[in-house]
Amino acid sequence: MVKETDVFAPKNLRLTSLALAAALALAGCHNEAPKAEDVRPVRALKIAADNVDVNAEFAGEVRPRVESRLGFQVGGKITSRKVDVGTVVRKGQVLMQLDPQDLKLGEAQSLAALRAAETNRDLAKAELKRYMELHEKAFISRAVLDAKVSAFKSAQAQVDQAQAALRGSANQARYATLASDINGVVTSVNAEVGQVVAAGTPVVQVAAAGEKEIVIGIPEDKVDQLRKLEDVTVRLWANPNEALHGKIREISPIADPQTRTYTVKVSVPDAPADVKLGMTANVQFTSRTETPQIRVPLTALFQDHNRSAVWVVDKGVVALVPVQVGGTVGNEILLTSGVKPGQTVVTAGVNQLKPGQKVKILGVDVPAPTAAPASVTAAAGEGAR
Repeated sequence: MVKETDVFAPKNLRLTSLALAAALALAGCHNEAPKAEDVRPVRALKIAADNVDVNAEFAGEVRPRVESRLGFQVGGKITSRKVDVGTVVRKGQVLMQLDPQDLKLGEAQSLAALRAAETNRDLAKAELKRYMELHEKAFISRAVLDAKVSAFKSAQAQVDQAQAALRGSANQARYATLASDINGVVTSVNAEVGQVVAAGTPVVQVAAAGEKEIVIGIPEDKVDQLRKLEDVTVRLWANPNEALHGKIREISPIADPQTRTYTVKVSVPDAPADVKLGMTANVQFTSRTETPQIRVPLTALFQDHNRSAVWVVDKGVVALVPVQVGGTVGNEILLTSGVKPGQTVVTAGVNQLKPGQKVKILGVDVPAPTAAPASVTAAAGEGAR
C-alpha cells in the first residue's frame, strides 16, 4: 500500500531547494562588497601674485652677434677646402684655396714689365748724365738737355707704374688663399672643390666667438611699445628654468617682406657656454604694474553655464569657484577676483571633475616666475587634461 506522504515527497524536496536558494541569494545581497571611492588624478598649481606684467612674448633663435660671409677677392677654381661646418677656426687660419697658376703667371708678367721699365730708366739716366756734361761745355743747347730730363722722368714714372702693377699682381696671387679674419666657428660652406667661383662670391660663413643674441620678429603694433621697455628676459627651450638677462640691440626700420614683422635683435651679454647657435629661445618683455596680479594656465579655466570658474582644492576635495578674467598673456590668464594667493588650483583634468569630488594631486607645480614662458606650464597641463 502506498502512503500519501511518499507520493508528495519529490515535490516537497523541490520546494525546499527553492527556498534554500532564495535564502542564499538574499544573504548574498546583504554581504555585497562596498563600491570603490571615486578619486580623480589631477595636476594643480599653488597660485601666487606678482606685480610684474608680461607685455609680450616671442619665440626666436640664437645667433652670433657677428657672422662673416667670406669669399675670394679673385675668381678661380677651388682646389682645396680645409674646413667643415662646425670647425672651430682661429684668425688667419686657411679655409679654402684657389688654383694659383694663372695668378702666378700674371705676377711673372708684371715682374718682367718692371725689369723692362728699369732698363729704360737706366738708359735714360745715362743719356741725361752725358748730355749734362755736353751742356756744361756748351756743346748742346738748353732745350736738348730739357728733352733728356723729361725722358728720364718719364722712364722713372714707368718704373713706378710697373712696381705698383707688380704689387697688385702679388696681392692677386695671395688672394688665392682664403683665410679667416676672426676667431669663431664655421656655420656654412657654400662651395666645394672643383667649383669655379667669381670674385666676392660667399663660400664660407664664420660666426665670431663671443657675444650671442636672439633674433625675433614682432608685429607692427608692438614696435613702439617694446622699444621703451628695458626688462627683457630670455629663456632657452632646452633649459626653461634658467633666466638670462637680455637687452634690445637693434630694431629693424622696415618690415620683413614675407612675414610682415619687424626683426628685433636681443643681445645676451652673459650667455653661458651651453647656449649654442641655432637653439630656440623665448623672449619676454616685462614691466611693473601698480597692483599684484594672479596668473594661472589656460588649462585651469572651466566654463560653467557661461561663467568662468576654476577648481580649488581644499583638503583633497574640489570646489568650483567663479572667477573674473582680466585678460590673457601668452598661455596664461589673469584673474582679478575669485581666488587669492596660496590657494591650490587644478590645472589639468578640469573637465572630469564635479563639486565635492575627491582628487589625487599628481603634482603641485611651483608658481612659475613671471618671466617664465607660459607655454611651458601650459604644455605640462595639456598632457594630463
